[in-house]
Amino acid sequence: MAEFSTIYKLSIIAFIGFIQACRCTCPVMECWFVQEKPGRGGGLTGATTQEKSLLHIRTDAHSETAETQRAPADINPSRVYVITDPAATLCHPSLNPPRGSIKKPQCEINPFLPQPSSLKWVASLTESALSPIYLQADWFSGSFQGLDEQLGISTISRAPSGTKEHDVILSITSKTMSAKSRLGDPVTLDCSFWVDPSNPLSASGFAVEWRYQTRGDGRLVLAYDGKMDRLADTHEQGASLDFEALHERGNASLLLEEAKVRHSGTYICTVYLPYLLAQVTMDLQIIEPPSLSIHPSSLPLAVPGQTLNVQCEASGFAPLPLELSWEFKGADGKSRSLGSGSVSGHRQAWDGTYSQSTRLELDTSKLDLGRGGEVTCVAVHAGGTRRANVTLNVIGFSSPSIEDSMAMVGVALVLYGLIKFVSWTFTGSGSNEAEGQDKKEK
Repeated sequence: MAEFSTIYKLSIIAFIGFIQACRCTCPVMECWFVQEKPGRGGGLTGATTQEKSLLHIRTDAHSETAETQRAPADINPSRVYVITDPAATLCHPSLNPPRGSIKKPQCEINPFLPQPSSLKWVASLTESALSPIYLQADWFSGSFQGLDEQLGISTISRAPSGTKEHDVILSITSKTMSAKSRLGDPVTLDCSFWVDPSNPLSASGFAVEWRYQTRGDGRLVLAYDGKMDRLADTHEQGASLDFEALHERGNASLLLEEAKVRHSGTYICTVYLPYLLAQVTMDLQIIEPPSLSIHPSSLPLAVPGQTLNVQCEASGFAPLPLELSWEFKGADGKSRSLGSGSVSGHRQAWDGTYSQSTRLELDTSKLDLGRGGEVTCVAVHAGGTRRANVTLNVIGFSSPSIEDSMAMVGVALVLYGLIKFVSWTFTGSGSNEAEGQDKKEK
């Protein structure tokens, strides 16, 4: 009873919140109805077929819909459905673009077969070996994606056998379909769910599961049995749920304490009810721009014909790729490219970040560097463009500049003063010795 009370409260709260926040017109959506062809024998599964369908969304079974609107000629009348969604999740503006809009939300519905799960954190929901009579109906799963990936929704709906009026029993939403984070920042991957409180299956509790996958590699991040109030032993360190928000508002968002490179990938949030499940997927990308350093940090004075080597090191960035190049800004303020130099291969550090370097040969006789200027290393990365510079001074270039002339005059004056001082010192010392010798002879 305590579990039923929890789900009932979060369903009522979610229902009121959605109704108050979404005073908008529910959409009539074109959708793909996808199902598998019958098997060809030998345990093989046939190919899938897809047909265009039309969904009339409403929030109340007694409210009027635009069902009387004539369906497009390319849609079979048998694929026109009425979906009742009391939570108004499917009435989100991103699923209802303005008339005539080129961009359309994405939608797919499939037949769904209710069945118990053998997962340890879900098994407690179906302890009874008997399937409820309530399951004897037509079941469908729906997947929806709003414009510009604003929202992702997955639903499980039920229709009395042979009818085309579906009631949403379970819906799960995410507002972070494509999330980005800097390295080391906390991350929240949004996931919330709503359960029809009149659904008899809701009395048996729920379970939440988060999984990660990328490039064929997958792992369980976190799993929670809401009925037994128990976390699975295999949950990942640094990943957690807000259990109070989970039970009170259906907020199943995943909290990552500190973003690491290994967190980049696809995450799947799955919510289980007895015999039912719905899931949404979202992508997380950890993006860290490079730190640049130039060696040597201070270039020596160069003369025409001399070659200097300068190296730029980009470190601590993720993901690949990185584009490195060099620029030169002369005394006249004009910038020009010096090319990419000699670029090394990338190297991966223990924390998953990468480093890469480029070396540039500054041949003052070939590159037309004038009296020098500013040499800049440029790194272009998904996390932003970074720059580091060093000053190059070329002396003895063609006719001396005003600055060179002043410097040479200064050096000449210093040398002249030094010579005069040494001359005066030795001259004065010689006079004193001569005077002392004369006095002795007298």
